Parts: sequence; structure tokens; C-alpha cells
Amino acid sequence: MTTAAPASRRIAAQSAFELRAVLRNGEQVMVTVLLPLILLGGLARATFVALDTGGATRIDLVTPGVLAFALMSSAFTSPAITTAFDRRNGVLRLMATTPLGPTGLLVGKLVAVLAVQVMQVVVIGGAAVALGWRPEPGGILPAVVAWLLGTTAWGAAALLAAGRVRAEAVIALANLVLVLLAFGGVVLPASVLPAGLAHVVGWLPSGALGESLRAALLHGTWAAGPLAVLAVWAVALSAAAARWFRWS
Repeated sequence: MTTAAPASRRIAAQSAFELRAVLRNGEQVMVTVLLPLILLGGLARATFVALDTGGATRIDLVTPGVLAFALMSSAFTSPAITTAFDRRNGVLRLMATTPLGPTGLLVGKLVAVLAVQVMQVVVIGGAAVALGWRPEPGGILPAVVAWLLGTTAWGAAALLAAGRVRAEAVIALANLVLVLLAFGGVVLPASVLPAGLAHVVGWLPSGALGESLRAALLHGTWAAGPLAVLAVWAVALSAAAARWFRWS
């Protein structure tokens, strides 16, 4: 009688499958890597976009925001769409009858997201360094904390959308959210936005992630307020996803 592989091996196999699926999907590669690279090059080199850099170089100012946008896209867009279709097609119910189980499936997706994000940091960060980016070494730890909090918040938002919205509608929702939030205090500082809008985006997980990474990588400091906002969103969205996510 054949016994099931250990849980760690089952999750590793599922993670590898999810990672290959993302890398083979041209649209996902465009959203998670190519679009951030285009934003990075455009904002760093285009002189027709006026930016108050506060004495920093353009590349030092825009790189943390582009990284925040990229991390947000990989944590939200792809997991929301693939999980919604898995739910619609009955894959989540089917997984409940296998040794992996639905929880193992979600853990596999999470590990794949983190693997994609490591690739994003290497590729986008490497391109930024080639353009002259010099991040503050003392900001690495607060940047990692902001990264994990932001991934938790946006990953939970992805599960909430996938568990409550029709699969076809999730595609439109994911892309719409990405476009709306891209310039809502993520890629560029909230200070360049109109006063009323700047105050609002500071309370959103997108704006808080962007401000946290800018404070860390541009100034080498902990942004207590934005990090607290991110932590509240991470807890609230995780609780909401646990309460309202539907497996079928």
C-alpha cells in the first residue's frame, strides 16, 4: 500500500507547480515584472514628469514605490484570479479529498507568491542598481517587515475577493484595483497628490506600503505610522478572509 508523501514535500510540489504556472503566464509576467520595469525606467529617466525629490536622486525616490507596486501586484492579482477559478472549477473541493487538502493548496500558493516576490526584488532591484539606485543599508530590516505586512494584507484581500466574487468578475476587479492604486500613493509619494487625496491614501494598505518602503530604503528609518496602518489592514483582512472565504 502506497503512503502519502510528507506534508512538507506535498506543499513544496504544489508551490513549484504554482510558480511554474505564474512564470508561464505571459499576462502575469507582464504585470509582476515587465510593467514595474517600465515604470522604473520611465519615472527615473523621463524629464517630463516633474518630481520633488527633496534632494534625493530620482532613482532613489521612485525605486521603493515601484517595488511596492510590484509586491502588491504579485500578492493580489495572480492569487485572486487563480484561486477564484480554482473555486469555480471545483478544484478546492477536489483538493479536500487529497492528502494535500485545501489548506495545503493555499499554503502552496503563498510559498509561490513569496518566491515570485524574491525574483521581483532581484530583477527590479538589480535594474535599479544599474540605473544608480543606492538604498540605505540600515533600512533593509524595516523594508522586509513592510514587505511581509503588505503581502499578508494583499494576500488576504486576494482570498477575500476570490472567495466571494465570481471568477470572471475577479479578473476585472484585480486589474481595476491595480490600476487605481498604482498611483494612489504607491509608486509616487502621497505628497505629490492633492491634499485631500493624499490624506486618504495614507490610510490605505497601498499607500502605507509605499510610504513604509520609501522611509526604509530612502532614509533608513522605521515609518511607525504607515507600518501600524499596514499591520491593522493585515489583521483585519486576514480575519475577514478566514470568516467569509468560500471553498465552493
